[in-house]
Amino acid sequence: MNAVDLPPIALGPPPATDRPAADCPAPARPAAEAGQGPAATGIDLTVLYRGPLASCDYDCPYCPFAKRRDSTEQLRADRAALERFTGWAASRTGDRLSLLFTPWGEGLVRSWYRRALTELSHLPHIRRVAIQTNLGGRTAWTAEADLDTLALWCTYHPGQTPFERFVAKSRRLAAEGVRHSVGVVGLPEHLDAARRLRTELPEQVYLWINAAEGHQYTDAEAAEWAAVDPLFSWSRHAHPSAGRPCRTGESVISVDGDGTVRRCHFVREELGNLYDGSYRAALRPRTCPSQVCDCHIGYVHLETLPLYDVFAGGVLERIPAGW
Repeated sequence: MNAVDLPPIALGPPPATDRPAADCPAPARPAAEAGQGPAATGIDLTVLYRGPLASCDYDCPYCPFAKRRDSTEQLRADRAALERFTGWAASRTGDRLSLLFTPWGEGLVRSWYRRALTELSHLPHIRRVAIQTNLGGRTAWTAEADLDTLALWCTYHPGQTPFERFVAKSRRLAAEGVRHSVGVVGLPEHLDAARRLRTELPEQVYLWINAAEGHQYTDAEAAEWAAVDPLFSWSRHAHPSAGRPCRTGESVISVDGDGTVRRCHFVREELGNLYDGSYRAALRPRTCPSQVCDCHIGYVHLETLPLYDVFAGGVLERIPAGW
């Protein structure tokens, strides 16, 4: 993959349970101010960051960002936004942060994402730093990261990259101790590739299946996918969420490139801004305003589901407990 890069910039259902997992923050308690000075109270906070990056060399038919190209100006804006966010994260030494980068495009072909993950992984107040990736870029950079903190959420897109190349990267990551999961979108035409992946991937690498958007699975079809991913049942159907308690907006937030804070990627109501600290006073227990939640990075935080236990220690990178 030939990626345009820019010069470096230094980076400044069982019943629900309330027991937090190892990398699942306890409910946040609002600080007195925006974290400036000794009066502020430290919190445990999970942050999903999505900047303006939207470019990707893949052309998956189920993705609206297929083969999209960002201009040099757009890439500079994304780099500046990421630098600002990582600077904020690095400065929050009184908090305990878990960070998941969820770019619309592919981040790891950009040097500033690799650098951010590496540098953040070494900070003692960062509990986990992870990114969603197609694993199409280089992986040697992980040798410089703290592997107790770094994790990758990897997706295999059949037809977009050679199968053998993808598996070889996963095997190399596993051999080097890089924590990662691998997943496939559960389209009928992907079933054979998913079965082959489960056979070829290292045993310790969890292979998840995302239910394809708008696709309904018969029990027989669901059983085929569950033979690949024993947790497929959590993804098969959208989860009723209206009026149900969710950790988003309390101990989990979503942040965009401008620093606008929302409870999650799927609820547009703004809670404030990350950089002026105005979001802080808005952190409180909340119920979900949406009828259903059908995306893992959303419903995993529902308190009515036991997924913080199912994925204990691996919520952000989508790795089940004990895998």
